[in-house]
Amino acid sequence: MPFSHRAPPGKLVSMTNFDIPATMRAIGQDVLGGPEVLHEIELPVPSPGPGEILIRVHATALNPTDWSHRARAGLFLPAPPFVLGWDVSGEVAAIGAGVTLFRPGDEVFGMLPYPHGHGAAAEFVTGPTRAFARKPATLSHIEAAAVPLAALTAWQALVDTANIQAGQRVLIHAAAGGVGHFAVQIAKHRGAHVIGTASSANHALLRDLGADEVIDYRTTDFTEAVRDVDVVLDPLTGENAIRSLRTLRPGGLLTTLRAIGAEQVPAEAAARGVRAVILLVEHDHGGMTALAELAGSGALRPVIADTFPLAEAAKAHALGETGRTAGKLVLTVR
Repeated sequence: MPFSHRAPPGKLVSMTNFDIPATMRAIGQDVLGGPEVLHEIELPVPSPGPGEILIRVHATALNPTDWSHRARAGLFLPAPPFVLGWDVSGEVAAIGAGVTLFRPGDEVFGMLPYPHGHGAAAEFVTGPTRAFARKPATLSHIEAAAVPLAALTAWQALVDTANIQAGQRVLIHAAAGGVGHFAVQIAKHRGAHVIGTASSANHALLRDLGADEVIDYRTTDFTEAVRDVDVVLDPLTGENAIRSLRTLRPGGLLTTLRAIGAEQVPAEAAARGVRAVILLVEHDHGGMTALAELAGSGALRPVIADTFPLAEAAKAHALGETGRTAGKLVLTVR
């Protein structure tokens, strides 16, 4: 088999009260292409190295980066074969040398290091201990799996980067999407006035999540409807990011999530007297812990668009690529 699992072998130092098998199911691909290139494969169960934990995966969520890497070369990963997926919710099965934060049996959730730590679409996965936090008891594994990559992106954009404050005006594009629906809740929790763009079908959802204003991007030019915002979060195209600069107050900040295709945005922002940064999400124990606290208190609620068993990952990818889902798509593993 040409695929080589990303995790190096390590000494398995402890395990839970279930047996860890020698092999596991995963969803892999040998070539780039449409959802049909995804297929179930069998791989050795990896062992955690120093500072790593082995997780028995209960659920993993999909993000647009999954179908982007599945279909196109020239992004962050080398050519396949590979197993995609970054979101994980599950149970610690074993710990590597030096790990003290978790013990076997602990329920955890988190994001594998992006982009090169992929491999969550499998029954087991290893990752750095501090990429994870304890799963809130109030969330199911399906709900918890929906949180990490998308919510960390929103957290790192709005809190770590923009440091939004109560009373500030925040514009969130694609506000009903994976990142967007978490961003609405995080911004509202911080006391901001939240403006979201989405199709009219999702306006009720956004208001329920806390949005103060909603704009139908299909019928309204947001550059005419919105002015003097402090922060814009834009997961869309570089062209949309440049248009969004018009909505910022002098000195305002735009964070775009398009690491490829938005290289000209910071220079255009500077010419307009505002700031723009390009954000790439990072694994983050502190951020995951903060998100766990928000979710545990009910201040952060993942919206689940649909669930699929692991074997039907191709169907989930096909649905995700339509761009018509609100919230997250989740693959159930256990």
